[in-house]
Amino acid sequence: MSLEHYSRWLLSVQLLLLYSMVATASKVPALIVFGDSSVDSGNNNYIQTVARSNFRPYGRDLGGGSPTGRFSNGRLTTDFLSEALGLPQLVPAYLNPNMSIAEFASGVCFASAGTGYDNATSDVLSVIPLWKELEYFKEYREKLKSFQGEAKAQETLSEALYVMSLGTNDFVENYYVLPHRPSQFTVAEYEDFLVGIAEEFVRSIYKLGARKVELTGLPPMGCLPLERVKINPILRGCYEEYNKVAWDFNIKLQKLVDNLNQNLAGIRIVYGDVYDILFDAVQNSSSYGFENVVVGCCGTGLFEMSYMCNRRSPFTCSDANKYAFWDSMHPTERLNNIIADKLMNTTLHVFL
Repeated sequence: MSLEHYSRWLLSVQLLLLYSMVATASKVPALIVFGDSSVDSGNNNYIQTVARSNFRPYGRDLGGGSPTGRFSNGRLTTDFLSEALGLPQLVPAYLNPNMSIAEFASGVCFASAGTGYDNATSDVLSVIPLWKELEYFKEYREKLKSFQGEAKAQETLSEALYVMSLGTNDFVENYYVLPHRPSQFTVAEYEDFLVGIAEEFVRSIYKLGARKVELTGLPPMGCLPLERVKINPILRGCYEEYNKVAWDFNIKLQKLVDNLNQNLAGIRIVYGDVYDILFDAVQNSSSYGFENVVVGCCGTGLFEMSYMCNRRSPFTCSDANKYAFWDSMHPTERLNNIIADKLMNTTLHVFL
């Protein structure tokens, strides 16, 4: 190939890439996030709770190494999703007073670490309940209308991608720890209770303009380092009972997705499978380049998270890329990236 032909070919590729980026951005103008610590980009920094991560070593691999309130050494899955959609690389936290509606117009996070579908779960650590996340969204919606105008805001809200990622805390922080819910529900009944709340929430944001929704399932909870060590501190194998609960809940969530697609006109809702991705990474760690999937990078990796994972934590690993988990509950930036790539390639591509 001559230099002239190569230059033309390179220019064509660049133009195609540019067109692809513009097309992507126009189809999904904003990423709107609800959920727990798996997607909280810093809202808990601004409420009175112990469920925080706005200190080092959290965020040590993000930009200049400044902690943002993300429960990871770097970016979250939703940050990578935002970038893949042609939007900013970081999804801002709604409660951050330094951010403006102009910045929230292309993406905003209402999530709160420690929360769940169940209001009783958010009470455990005094965090933002799901109903309050919805109220913040309504407030944001009005601000967006003032900023973009009624017609443009309605377009943004209907074309935006809404991501919901929560449910783990309802089991590992509430149902299996505190006595109240087990006295009211069997595990199966509690799953149904949570799915009912999920349905009500999706219907609520649908009435407010949402048309593109991703409902994220539960991870294999029994493979989280904290649950491994609680159940079997010596062998530290995955706790199959917790994994089965997550699996059963996810099946019910998928049925909900099918039902909502059939009954809500104009909506396109998809199920985000993080169970298989994470379980495969744990079971076939070498194929993902992970050297440790049993404990987290921070401290001993067995129980440290939030304030127990701090700059004085002994034994914190030097290279988090070798670990699937950053602390005893949350993925490393690298695993978050893997999850985002998988979701984009298997599920979210339908919105491009």
